[in-house]
Amino acid sequence: MELLKNTLRIGLEKPVKLLHVTDTHIALADERDDERKHALAKRLRNPNKEKYLAEHIAYAEENCGLLVHTGDLMDFVSHANVDKAREILKNEHIFFIAGNHDYSQYVGEAWEDSAYRMNSYMQMGYGLGVPMFFNARTVGGVNVVGIDNSYYHFADWQIWRLQREVEKGLPVILAFHDPLFEQSLYDYHFEHVPEDCTYLVGCDEEHLLRYSEFRAVQQRPDAPTLRMIDYIKSEPAIKAILTGHLHFSYESMLTPTLPQFVTGGAYDGIARELTIL
Repeated sequence: MELLKNTLRIGLEKPVKLLHVTDTHIALADERDDERKHALAKRLRNPNKEKYLAEHIAYAEENCGLLVHTGDLMDFVSHANVDKAREILKNEHIFFIAGNHDYSQYVGEAWEDSAYRMNSYMQMGYGLGVPMFFNARTVGGVNVVGIDNSYYHFADWQIWRLQREVEKGLPVILAFHDPLFEQSLYDYHFEHVPEDCTYLVGCDEEHLLRYSEFRAVQQRPDAPTLRMIDYIKSEPAIKAILTGHLHFSYESMLTPTLPQFVTGGAYDGIARELTIL
C-alpha cells in the first residue's frame, strides 16, 4: 500500500481523518456471466486489487473516521462484481459514490449516458445497496458529500441537494469521480499522459480544441454542469474535493481557498490520508 498524506486546516475542534481510495477496478465473473464478461475478467483480473482493497479497509478502520471511495470500485457490471461490491459496501466504515466503470457493461462498448446508467443500475438490482448518485454522511463535524459525475456532467437536482447539505452549517468535503477542470492539471495530463483528452469536467471550447471529436462531444459541459461548478467554487462551506478517474495523483487549487486532490489508482495500492484540523 502506498499512502499519500495531506493536512487541511479549517478550524475543527478535533481532527478528522479520511482515507481517500478510488479506482479499485475489481474484475470478477462467474457461471452466471456471459463469455464476454469472462474474457474481460481474465484480461483485467489482478489479485492485488482485492489485496490492496483489504489493506485500505483495514487501515481506515484502525486510523481514520471514514474510507471515502470515489468510484470505479468495479471494472464492469457482472453478477460476480456486483455481489463482491455489495459485500464490501455493507461495511459502514466505507462511504461510496459511483464512477463510470460501476455502470459499464463491457468497458467502452457503447455510448454511456443517463439511460445507459439507469439500465445498468436496474440490472444490478437497483444499485449496489448504497446511494450511488448522491450520498452524504457526517463524520466528526465534517459533512462528506458524494456526487455522481461519472459521465462528466452534473444535474440541477444535484445542485439542489448539495445546497441542502450546505444548509446544515457544517464544513463540506466533496467527493466525486471525475476531477474538475483546472489549468495546471490539464497541462500536466497532456504533458505526461498520451491521451486525446484530459477527462476533466468543465473544459471550455478553447481547451476542448485539443480533444478528439468523440471526446469533445462526450465531455463538453452543459448548462447544469457549469452552474454546479460555479456554485462549488463560490460556496465557502466547501473546503476540499476528493476525486480520481485519472489513475495518477495530483494536487491543485481550484480557487485560492479550494484544493482538489486527485488520488491515483487503488489497483496499484495508492490511497490518500487527509487529516482535517
